[in-house]
Amino acid sequence: IFSNDGFKLIDVTTMAGEGGGSSVRVSSTAGGLKYQVEFDGSVKFPLLGRITLKGMTIREAETFLEEKYSTFYNKPYVLLEVTNRRVIIFPGSEGAAKVVKLDNENTTLMEALASAGGISKSGKAYNVKLIRGDLKNPEIYLVDLSTIDGVKQADLVLQANDIIYIEPQLRIGSDVIAETLPYLSFITTMIIFIEFIKRTAP
Repeated sequence: IFSNDGFKLIDVTTMAGEGGGSSVRVSSTAGGLKYQVEFDGSVKFPLLGRITLKGMTIREAETFLEEKYSTFYNKPYVLLEVTNRRVIIFPGSEGAAKVVKLDNENTTLMEALASAGGISKSGKAYNVKLIRGDLKNPEIYLVDLSTIDGVKQADLVLQANDIIYIEPQLRIGSDVIAETLPYLSFITTMIIFIEFIKRTAP
């Protein structure tokens, strides 16, 4: 939170530029304190107390806080950054779910999938679901990454707490074999043992 429209953010230095002009640099040392958003979407700020930000975008929250702090500061300038933005990815294979941190505001669906190691070989690339919002009534986006037109949709910018679910392919044959193999091994062992007893019996 800065006063005077963020004047302290600006490092006004006169440097010889082309044509004899000057330049203005924006300081990269703005920094800031961290405040925790509670389960109900409220945040406790200095001077303001507990304020509800639930349902606002970052820009809306910045404007809202600037209006609130205008009581205490001259032309307040607010910069907000969410530090724990993340998405959950189910890449289409059992036990391979990952939580991917969103390091920037413009992380796309394709970038998040790449960070998680891509779609597993047993996942259906043509049936990628992006689940967003309240899980009781979510928004669901279907993306087909098996076609060029579908890949164009993969530039969809992710939001915090999005869920990316890739439907796994049914492998009935291999699953049945995996389930019955121990029993087949036991039966085979017993048959061999019985044959051995018969041959060695007097």
